[in-house]
Amino acid sequence: MLELAWPWVFLLAPLPWLLRAWLPPSESGEAALKVTFLAELEQLSGQRARLAMPDFKAQAPYLLLWALLLVAAARPQWLGEPLPLPASGRDLLLAVDVSGSMDYADMQWQGESVSRLELVQQLFADFVENRRGDRVGLILFGSKAYLQAPLTFDRRTVRTWLEEASVGIAGSNTAIGDAIGLSIKRLRDRPADSRVLVLITDGANNGGELDPLVAARLAARERVRIHTIGIGAPPQIALSGLGFNPALELDEPTLRAIADVTGGRYFLASSAEELKAIGAALDELEPAIQEPEQARVVTALYPWPLALALFGSLALVARRLWPRRATRGGRA
Repeated sequence: MLELAWPWVFLLAPLPWLLRAWLPPSESGEAALKVTFLAELEQLSGQRARLAMPDFKAQAPYLLLWALLLVAAARPQWLGEPLPLPASGRDLLLAVDVSGSMDYADMQWQGESVSRLELVQQLFADFVENRRGDRVGLILFGSKAYLQAPLTFDRRTVRTWLEEASVGIAGSNTAIGDAIGLSIKRLRDRPADSRVLVLITDGANNGGELDPLVAARLAARERVRIHTIGIGAPPQIALSGLGFNPALELDEPTLRAIADVTGGRYFLASSAEELKAIGAALDELEPAIQEPEQARVVTALYPWPLALALFGSLALVARRLWPRRATRGGRA
């Protein structure tokens, strides 16, 4: 199907005639004979003198060139047949707690002690990368919740932003309710069967303006399924070297209730092996069927009228220069 991207360009069609009417005539540099008694000659002959009108045939090539330039500027393009794009399986938001408690180094990864956030980054970076066919987004929350990456097929960029997240970037508290509320706002316009939120936290809600259970009921109303993951080493490990037990800060009843209200599942990850198994379990979620999106292959056609205008201009220049050279050669 032929289409003009900028059809309004044709409004410039009368521009040469307007410029000719508005601008003063150019100086030719040649002597001109001025007839001062033209009116007397008209009276003697009984006819009105007519000024020579421009020859239409002489102007036709220039009109054609101007028309070709207008067509090229309007950007003609050929739209191919609509082709279906790969349908997304799910619209999945990953909400990661980056509050101060996520800096506790009570987790083990490849024989070394790492912080809770570092373990989440190590394992869920691959989880994000492997979500082929899904739109994936990232929310970071602490005292407030922020959308770090909107829903996108660009999983590599989402992975990079997850790996670059740092503790305290969103505040030291934990606003679970606000994170859920922001997720609802981003997922509510997506197909109802594909709205999934994976919420990862190691504490209890002690910040933000929205209660987590109220937010969960709103999510259930908007058909957003929430899977919650509690992070924290077993109490006997978490107590070692810290002087207090950060594992007791995890509000498992609330996280379990959030998952139950929205039809999701609650997971407890106290080790790297458990967190990896949770990622595998989440990979088994049923993909939702979405309406396939369509795209058309666009082929630009403007080079053709532009090339014709170029060659036509060269031909006119050659036509004006050739008689002069032939005349000079004949005189010689």
